[in-house]
Amino acid sequence: MDLFVLFKCSGPGPLDRVFRRLVPLLGAFLLSGCSSLGYYGQLVEGQWQLLRARQPVDKLLADPATDPQLRARLAHAEQARVFASQQLKLPDNRSYRLYADLKRPYVVWNVFATPELSLQPVTHCFPIAGCVAYRGYYRQGAARGAAALLCAQGLDVYVSGVEAYSTLGWFDDPILSSMVGWGDERLATLIFHELAHQRFYVKDDTEFNESYANFVEQEGTRQWRAARGLAPTGAEQMQQRDQFVRLLLASRERLQAIYAGPLDDAHKRVAKQAEFERLRGEYRQVRDSQWNGDKRYDAWIYAPLSNAKLLPFGLYDQWVPAFAALFREVDGDWSRFYQRVEQLGALPAAERKAALQRLM
Repeated sequence: MDLFVLFKCSGPGPLDRVFRRLVPLLGAFLLSGCSSLGYYGQLVEGQWQLLRARQPVDKLLADPATDPQLRARLAHAEQARVFASQQLKLPDNRSYRLYADLKRPYVVWNVFATPELSLQPVTHCFPIAGCVAYRGYYRQGAARGAAALLCAQGLDVYVSGVEAYSTLGWFDDPILSSMVGWGDERLATLIFHELAHQRFYVKDDTEFNESYANFVEQEGTRQWRAARGLAPTGAEQMQQRDQFVRLLLASRERLQAIYAGPLDDAHKRVAKQAEFERLRGEYRQVRDSQWNGDKRYDAWIYAPLSNAKLLPFGLYDQWVPAFAALFREVDGDWSRFYQRVEQLGALPAAERKAALQRLM
């Protein structure tokens, strides 16, 4: 996941270098109105607090006062970080060689929104990063407030906590306390995912960027385990996740057909709610007949559903099989894989999508 801050830190050095970049940008945001200034202001403040909280991992590992569990997690992360650059050919820089304690469960909360009768995301455009399908907030209350305003406009809205994000190499991104609580395996996968964004990124194409990073995360984790002599982990869990995602994507397809169809808006609303109940019914059938009643997704599926809640799955998973096919075409050579990814990214959007369809 990515949140993009709009000035660059040059590493440890005088603070005035940061503010020389910051002040002109804030001045430009003033021209966009008070609401834009407030939003970008909280981005700057949140990123600045994160930068100030960073500590070198090697110093924490050497400090006897470091919590033993944290030390073990950071040592594991350091090994995964080396593997990412040496074996997965991901950027070799200071990112994820630093640590920041956030003292909160997530680094940001992302707000997704769609029209009531559409699966097209409400997009937000930023300097450098281009247009993305969400807005990030460093405070949960601010995210909920923004979501309430969007709901008042009649939009479908979903708020999701995010463990990590990439600044695309503009900063030395740290390992965050929100990342370490999920265990060693999840910590490594997050590092692979976020470094993939640093390795390559296409403006204005969230589906491409996230599917690409998800593939790097999944294949990188498989190789990371194999390199340590470990069997593939969680085959059953991964199969469940894949089945769950397929259920959601199939539901999205049916919803798109409803919204594009001839029904009037009142009947589309009825059909929308019927589709959500169909989704829940199909989920129960798969859960009880194939997963031995495993209820890991119950809380998600039985909470209120909306177009916006389904949105991240289409954004983050759509092209993963295409990138897997591309990886096979280059015989698992990471350098050649990234070259091909860059070639895809250089295509006009319509040609890029057609090429990905062919790979699928």
